[in-house]
Amino acid sequence: MSQVLSSLPREWRLSMPAEWAPHSTTWMSWPFDEEMWFGHLQEVRQEYSNLVRTLARFEPVQLIVRDEEAAASARELLSDVRNVTMHRIPLNDVWMRDNGPLFLLKSKDSPTDAPLVSFVNWNFNAWGEKYDWQLDNEVPKTLAEIFQWPRFDAPYVMEGGSLEINGEGLCITTEQCLLTPTRNPRLNKADLEKILHDYLGFDQVIWLKQGLEGDHTDGHIDTITRFANSTTVLTSVTPDRSDVNWERMQENLEILGRARLKDGRNLRVVELPLPDTKLFLADGTRLPATYANFYMANGAVLVPQYADRKDAAALDVLRRAFPQHQVIGLNSRYIINGGGSFHCLTQQQPKV
Repeated sequence: MSQVLSSLPREWRLSMPAEWAPHSTTWMSWPFDEEMWFGHLQEVRQEYSNLVRTLARFEPVQLIVRDEEAAASARELLSDVRNVTMHRIPLNDVWMRDNGPLFLLKSKDSPTDAPLVSFVNWNFNAWGEKYDWQLDNEVPKTLAEIFQWPRFDAPYVMEGGSLEINGEGLCITTEQCLLTPTRNPRLNKADLEKILHDYLGFDQVIWLKQGLEGDHTDGHIDTITRFANSTTVLTSVTPDRSDVNWERMQENLEILGRARLKDGRNLRVVELPLPDTKLFLADGTRLPATYANFYMANGAVLVPQYADRKDAAALDVLRRAFPQHQVIGLNSRYIINGGGSFHCLTQQQPKV
């Protein structure tokens, strides 16, 4: 049995590191189910395999496969990739950013007996019980048993995609997501800030308002606003005033412009374009296509592309923001049908 720690992570001086901290590996889950991908499972798997293949050039990938069909598909499409390890674990969905463990690291002030590898196991309810979630909610506990990682069980609903952090105690999130009553209906902002402090080590929270139209996660921050370093934030914008996202993104831009770091300095705010093309499902649901859903690996930034005329401009912005990384654009035109992209599909395990 893995150890469930009864104390809070803050008592051990543990905290969640920034995404640019070195990784030991990245966790992902292989796509399955034609219905989930609106009849485009094979195209999704092709894009997904290109993502895994590229990521594996920079760090190991741990790939969860739901069943033998998924495992066989992954083996076939990744037959030439050596840096991937598969794990058979039951799944409802593939968005490891949200149902996966949020890992913690020791600080220089941590007691000597603090665990080297540990994580917070939040409740996951598929973004307010929109879909089946019971199997996905068990994944962190299953991983803890396999690898004998100690864990902190948090009795709250929280998703990794709702939190953007700078590694120095600052978190950005949205009111639309964290205050949605289908998650933690009895909690207010002050309650949530204390929970984030106690479990992840954040001592400052910037609250943006809304996310993108059509985002079934209720406005996850990782589709709109991301840190490039501890003092620089990239935030999505559009020049199209007829787009409902224009007003939403402008309001967030203004909030970030007024925000201060703990030492009183302004955040450096860099505008990142949204794709020009508005993408929709057959039922008219708008897809939250965005370049902000990039994933930062060891030495690389992997950026979703949509065959849109803003693809190249977004890559230029990100190359300036990440001069020490290879910024690589990869197709995500079919993956976005599921409502997310590369950051939603990945969960980093920090190097200890």
